[in-house]
Amino acid sequence: MSFDKQEFVHELISPNASKIVLLVMDGIGDLPNEEGVTPLMKANTPNLDKLAQLSDLGQTIPVMHGITPGSGPGHLGLFGYDPIKYQIGRGILEALGEDIEVGELDVVARGNFATINGDIVVDRRAGRPSTEESAKVVEKLNANIKEIEDVKVTFYPGKEHRFVLKLTGEGLSDNIEDADPQKEGKPIKYTTALSPEAEKTARIVNRLLEKIKEVLKDEPKMNFALVRGFSKYPKLPQFPEVYKLRAGAIAVYPMYKGLAKLVGMTIIPTGQTIEDEIETLKKEWNNYDFFFVHIKKTDSYGEDGKFDEKVHVIENVDKVLPEILALNPDVLVVTGDHSTPCAMKGHSFHPVPIMFFAKHTRRGLSKAFNEFECARGTIGTIHATDVMNLILAYSGRLEKFGA
Repeated sequence: MSFDKQEFVHELISPNASKIVLLVMDGIGDLPNEEGVTPLMKANTPNLDKLAQLSDLGQTIPVMHGITPGSGPGHLGLFGYDPIKYQIGRGILEALGEDIEVGELDVVARGNFATINGDIVVDRRAGRPSTEESAKVVEKLNANIKEIEDVKVTFYPGKEHRFVLKLTGEGLSDNIEDADPQKEGKPIKYTTALSPEAEKTARIVNRLLEKIKEVLKDEPKMNFALVRGFSKYPKLPQFPEVYKLRAGAIAVYPMYKGLAKLVGMTIIPTGQTIEDEIETLKKEWNNYDFFFVHIKKTDSYGEDGKFDEKVHVIENVDKVLPEILALNPDVLVVTGDHSTPCAMKGHSFHPVPIMFFAKHTRRGLSKAFNEFECARGTIGTIHATDVMNLILAYSGRLEKFGA
C-alpha cells in the first residue's frame, strides 16, 4: 500500500491566522576546522544563540542517511515533497527562476561557464565572473550557435557564471546524463543517453559542447561550459493547495525562485542583499501566511572553501534576525537545505542543523545555534520531509488524528 504524507497531512489541516517564516541559510551545515569549530560556532551570533535557548533544536536528513543532496532535493524535502519521488532537473528550476517560458517541445538545462586547459576542467565556475561579464559571453553564444540539426538552441544569462540552455524541437528527451565531471582536474564529460528515445538529445548536446568549445576558445576564463540538470516541465502538487497556505518566496538567485514557483509559491520581487530581503519580508508581511526566505552566500562560500566569508554571512543574518522577530511570527524556522563544509568545498551527506521557534517549544535545553547543539536538541534527527508537518503543528494548523 502506497502512502502519501502530503495527502495524509492535507486532511488534518485547519487554517488559521498564524504567520510562518522558513529562513533557509543554504549549505549552512559544516565540519570543524583545525581549531575545532564550524562557521556557525565561530560566528558572533548573539541573536541566533538567544533564540536557540527559546527554541526546539534538531537536525535534518535531506534525502536519506549518507546521500549527498543537490539544492533541488534539499529544498523539496523542506517543502514536504519526497525528493526521491519528485526528481526535478536543475534546468527547469533555473529556467523558471529567470521567467523563461518552457513548452512541450523544450528541454532546458543549467549551464556553468568553466575554464578548461586542453580537455581538463581547471575551474568549474570560471573564477565566478560577474553577471554582466557572463551575459556578454551568452550573447556571443547566441550569435554563433542558433540551431543543431532540426533543434533550435537558445542561451539565457543567469547570475555570475550561470546560464540556462533551452533546446526546442521534436523528439527531445531529458533522460540523459549530466555533461559535467563535477570535479576540477578531470576531463570534459560528454553526455550519454539513458534510454533509446534520448539518443537524439544526447547527440545534439555533444555536438553543442564542441561548438561552444570552438566559439569560446579565445575567452581567457569562460572558454567552455558544463551543462547539467536536463529537464522537461514536470507537474507537482501545489504547495498552497496541499498546505492551505498563502505562500510567498523571497530569494535572489533564479534557481530558488524557480523551485518555489514550480511548487506554486508566489515569487516576491526583492533586492540583492540580505537586508533587501528582510525589507521585502516586512513590506509583504500582511499578504502571506508562509514566507520562504533564502540566503545563498553561506553555500557559495562553503563551495569555495572560504571559512571566514561563510562566518561573515552568518553574522549578517544574525544582525537582521531582530527585524524578523519584531514582526512577531508564530513560527520561525532557521535551517539549511544541505551541508556544505568548507573543507570539502561542496555539498555533503552530513545532517543539517534546524531550529524551531514557536510558542509551544521544550525550551531551555540548548545554549546556541550550531551543529553540535542541534545534534543533541529536543527535536532529534528527522527527515526534511517532516519539517512542514512540524511547522503546521507549531502554528496550530493541524487537527488531532483519530478518536
